[in-house]
Formats: sequence, C-alpha cells, structure tokens
Amino acid sequence: MEDLQNYLNSIRRDFADKSLTESSANKNPFLQFETWFEEAVNSQILDPYAMSISTVDETGQPSTRIVYLRFISEEGLVFYTNYTSHKGNDISTNNKIAVNFFWGELERQIRVEGVVTKVNEEMSDAYFEKRPRESQLGAWASDQSTEIKNREELEERLNYFADKFKDQVIPRPPHWGGYIVVPHKFEYWQGRPSRLHDRLIYTKKNNDWKITRVAP
Repeated sequence: MEDLQNYLNSIRRDFADKSLTESSANKNPFLQFETWFEEAVNSQILDPYAMSISTVDETGQPSTRIVYLRFISEEGLVFYTNYTSHKGNDISTNNKIAVNFFWGELERQIRVEGVVTKVNEEMSDAYFEKRPRESQLGAWASDQSTEIKNREELEERLNYFADKFKDQVIPRPPHWGGYIVVPHKFEYWQGRPSRLHDRLIYTKKNNDWKITRVAP
C-alpha cells in the first residue's frame, strides 16, 4: 500500500495537445460530440463508445458503471441493459443520470447530465435482433445484479435457454431493452498545460443551447 501511495503522490503529467475555444466549438453539443467522437475513432482509441453512467438509489447512494453507447441523435444517447438490474432499479426510482466519456489519449472528456427513460419497444426489438446469438442468450440467462451461488448456475441457465430456443429466433426478453439519456447539460473538457484546462459548458434553455466557459 505504501508503494502505491508513493506512486500516486509522485506521478505527474502535463497536458499540451490541443485547445478548445468558444469560436472553434460547434454551437450544437451533439454536433460537437460527433466531431470529437470521429477523432477518437480515427485515433484508434479502444472502445471510444464506452461511457460511465452514474445513477442514484432510493437512499441517495450513487453508483457508477461502464456501458456502451449504442445510438445517438439530438433526442439523446441510447444504451441497453437489463431493466431489473441495479441500474434499472435506480432509474425506476430516480430518473436523473450523469454520463462521462474519457479519452485519455486525446486528453479529453465529455460529461453529460440529464434524465433517462426507456426507449420504445420497437427500438429495443430492432437492436436485440442485431445482437450476436450468444449475447441474446446471455440476456435471458443472466438475472443481472442478483446473487447467484456460483459460475455453474449461470452456465446451466445459459444451456437451458440454448436448448429452449434451439433452431428458433430468440425473442427479446421483456426485462431487457434500451434507455435514452435526454441531456440538459454537456461539458467538454480539453486538457491544457499547467492544469489550465479548457472547459466549455452547454446548457439547454427553451430548446436553445448556451455555451459558457468555467475555470478548470
């Protein structure tokens, strides 16, 4: 533990790659996301669509995990999961959510705050149909976030559903589907020298987006 603490206290790295200015940023935060995401893909960052999402339970306890962004439009950001999972239960109690993308290779992060609701069943069905068969079976086999005795129990459930749906089209489980994050705030963060980072905030008012700069 002491070696780890010494490392954490001694590691330092400056930021010096690019800048983010009000004149260079797109006035639309979704179009700005498109630009940065394309640059992340072109930089061959591993899983640029990975995003951390934070939810809050009925006691006020926040919880964070990584999910994959699977669709984006100016309506919001879509991910898929088990509706009865920890995150699903949190969302049913409190629909406020925070999202973060971090692309360290580009010294960038994007923070999003908003509310989250289920997408319609047609959208969930269409996405589920495109998933690999193994992933479809996994959605049936795993009661996500519930306690299980051992790994064998999970594998037995997978085998059960593999037999049940053998030579059949696998339907989407009723407990599995998509959520859409509807943002009311974006923050675009660009690392800069001397920790004087660029931070541009987009806030939505009357269907218009206002850009402000905040201190790092």
